Amino acid sequence: MITIESLREFGADVDTGLTRCLGKEDFYIKMVNLGLKDPRFVAIKAELDSKNLTAAFEMAHALKGVVGNLALTPLYEPLEKITNLLRANTDTDYSEIYEEIKNKYEKLLSI
Repeated sequence: MITIESLREFGADVDTGLTRCLGKEDFYIKMVNLGLKDPRFVAIKAELDSKNLTAAFEMAHALKGVVGNLALTPLYEPLEKITNLLRANTDTDYSEIYEEIKNKYEKLLSI
């Protein structure tokens, strides 16, 4: 179960996240749980595999916004990295960055 303390241990900037949620811990936790249900966390892999960089960029950019607003820093950092590469339409192997995103996402889900 996700708690404020488990988010701190994960490396989230909980204080910033709480500020964005008017200091309401229950609301912040609810928003984190809602954000983690975003289907783009899974769907982006197919777009990367098929080299649909435009769709992958849109997904990565949206996910970066979600996790950025929630101050989930460990997940935000690789999403920022992949978003910047996709924005530049960089033809590269995205598997390493995607794995980092996937691992951090799964770690957060397992809390």
